[in-house]
Amino acid sequence: MSTPETSTASHASDPLRTEAASDTTAPPRDFPVQRGCPFAAPAEYDALRTDDPVARVTLPTKKEAWVVTRYDDVRELLSDPRVSADIRRPGFPALGEGEQEAGARFRPFIRTDAPEHTKYRRMLLPVFTVRRVRAMRPAVQARVDEILDGMLAAGGPVDFVSAYANAVSTSVICELLGIPRENLEFFRDVTRISGSRNSTAEEVAEALGGLFGLLAELVAERREEPQDDLISKLVTDHLATGDVTMDQLLSTLGITINAGRETTTSMIALSTLLLLERPELKEELRRDPSLVPAAVDELLRVLSVADSIPLRVAAEDIDLSGRTIPADDGVIALLAGANHDPEQFDEPERVDFHRTDNHHVAFGYGVHQCVGQHLARLELEVALETLIRRVPTLRLAGDRDDVTVKHDSATFGLEELRVTW
Repeated sequence: MSTPETSTASHASDPLRTEAASDTTAPPRDFPVQRGCPFAAPAEYDALRTDDPVARVTLPTKKEAWVVTRYDDVRELLSDPRVSADIRRPGFPALGEGEQEAGARFRPFIRTDAPEHTKYRRMLLPVFTVRRVRAMRPAVQARVDEILDGMLAAGGPVDFVSAYANAVSTSVICELLGIPRENLEFFRDVTRISGSRNSTAEEVAEALGGLFGLLAELVAERREEPQDDLISKLVTDHLATGDVTMDQLLSTLGITINAGRETTTSMIALSTLLLLERPELKEELRRDPSLVPAAVDELLRVLSVADSIPLRVAAEDIDLSGRTIPADDGVIALLAGANHDPEQFDEPERVDFHRTDNHHVAFGYGVHQCVGQHLARLELEVALETLIRRVPTLRLAGDRDDVTVKHDSATFGLEELRVTW
């Protein structure tokens, strides 16, 4: 597998380069495309960005939509009030057969528009402020140390995704909400099914139904005996007042768990793999831990695990880079395309922990920008710094080709990463 320095294909050799943006008769390309290297955007994005930055594609559902790859276009699109995130719209560019049907049924707030989206976002914002998240650092550090103690005591080799990355991200979000953490793999299984492009609507509904059943029991308990957690706060401030229904509360809690744990799990695992393959970068962080916050933002940019999460529909005709996206057409803002745009980032394939003005869009942009991004940064900082400091001998167990990559998930990441020390 290629390294970050060699993964980007040259424009001269890329067959997509021959199709100019002005050629409206060219057949749509298939989307999504797989990454040749886990530490870079798909090589095809470079050609699209140069020659067809607003490109017509065919999705796995056989629907057609548009993809946008330039940094400026992605930010413009995601901040345009004429663009809708409503999953109920017929043109919504779902990437899996069951995604739109299940989404229309359960209505995750990230797939809604204002004023509905604004209402649920404001419910969560007070918990995810910079000040509140900063106060969580000691508790997150204690939990990370506890998880790492358990992993080391069990002995290697282990699956790092399950033993550390998923354990950290799921534990933190569960403790924030007030959910017992007896079965961390349960939440991973729910996300694996609900986020897979291969899942049917029935499979997604069954997985989410199990999650909502658990949450409904906890909500009932918090009604009777509130505690110091997010579920209690939402029950007291919003459910008890009639501000939201039970179904709306369960949907909000469900997407908070799924989105909060899956992206962070992927980032911890992929970042660790990158640092194992680039020991000079790991050593740089070991020597100077003050670089960790900047390193996390650079890793967020480079890895862009939520690449195709921003799925939208044009509510009106929209012009971008010489193309018109007609009203009611689906459009996908490719975050990895934007985050590897050389017009915005010098040598975007290079991992540089000293990069300045790193205004990446790994958390999206505009009114739907990730509400939990401060917590995600904190988890990544603590998880990576602790690992580098406490397990300097960490290494792959087995062959590099045995690392299992997820290509059919809404969030890019690793299914398994065997390590030892």
